[in-house]
Amino acid sequence: MLPSLYYWVPKRYGSSGVQEDPEARAGRQQVASETFHGDPADVRSIDYRDGELWFLDQTQLPERVIIERQESAEHVWDSIKQLKVRGAPAIGIAGAYGLVVGLRPYRAFGREAFLEQAKRLAAHLDGARPTAVNLSWALKRMLRTAEAGGGDGAELFAELEREARRIHREDIELCRAIGEHGRGLIRDDIGILTHCNAGRLATSDYGTATAPMYLAHSQGVRFRVYADESRPLLQGARLTSWELRAAGIDVTVITDNMAAFVMSHGLINLVLVVTDRVAANGDVANKIGTLGVAILAKHFGIPMYVACPSSTVDLATTAGTEIVIEERCPEEVTQFGLRRTTPEGVSVRNPAFDVTPNEIISGLITECGIIRPPYVQALREAFGGRAGGEC
Repeated sequence: MLPSLYYWVPKRYGSSGVQEDPEARAGRQQVASETFHGDPADVRSIDYRDGELWFLDQTQLPERVIIERQESAEHVWDSIKQLKVRGAPAIGIAGAYGLVVGLRPYRAFGREAFLEQAKRLAAHLDGARPTAVNLSWALKRMLRTAEAGGGDGAELFAELEREARRIHREDIELCRAIGEHGRGLIRDDIGILTHCNAGRLATSDYGTATAPMYLAHSQGVRFRVYADESRPLLQGARLTSWELRAAGIDVTVITDNMAAFVMSHGLINLVLVVTDRVAANGDVANKIGTLGVAILAKHFGIPMYVACPSSTVDLATTAGTEIVIEERCPEEVTQFGLRRTTPEGVSVRNPAFDVTPNEIISGLITECGIIRPPYVQALREAFGGRAGGEC
């Protein structure tokens, strides 16, 4: 069976040009995976237990629930690139743990040699996906931790493992706080449109855009979610509907080009999406198609909020025009499942993200509260001098 019906990315594991240590090369010959047989609501995108890193392979959903052990930094790079693990917060956590996995063979090294390997592996992991700022943020934080530490490779490795666990725990807390701040936007009998997957599959738990939904649902609020299928990779149809349905939330899948229809019929009262990067002026980069949803929401007078942890805020990027947009392989567009849907040799564009300008965004839901216009001033005041974990 093919590894996925939807993700047509050539497997590059072990072929990206990074120098592999012998242990990693041997480990990648035998990849361990397991089928998860429990309640779907209990599965998590990332699990680090007994010194082993496991990812939920999201390319297999919704047909199969497979968790896969990550054998090396190169394996983690490949899993991020192939979208086995995806979503800006989850990618950051994956990168932090990926650095730990990659550095395990170097624990016997002295301090300087260990740091050299840490920098090399971090640079490689950072190149897996360029648009989401969380990956770079987490790896820089890990390197700062290593450089500030003392002792030999074994001691630095132990500190990095602790730091990766801290990043993981913090993400759960941040998502919960986002949910609490956004909970007041959800009322009985409203319709909510979301795009792509901004749920717990894209984070440690709760999700970002879905965090207010989960909290409202747990408090007995009745509402309906309309999930854009999110072409070309169908994250909304495959992932958002899967996890919301598992949680008992009323969810309806629509194709992307139905958004205007449901809005025009008064079925949507609120748009909740996520972002992979927030520029200093409040522009946001998110899954391709988000800009179209925002324009429609503006036309129909529907508020649109963007949920994001502060790790997604990039004050060093002045505006959305400076954000590097990842261009993915054409096979994701030219084929649907096993069937080709375009003529051979036709030209294809496949940007993974688009940028929504700040003037059509109602607010940014963060762990520190809802940030509202004017965004340049509000973001600077909220996060300009902020230390991690503080609001």
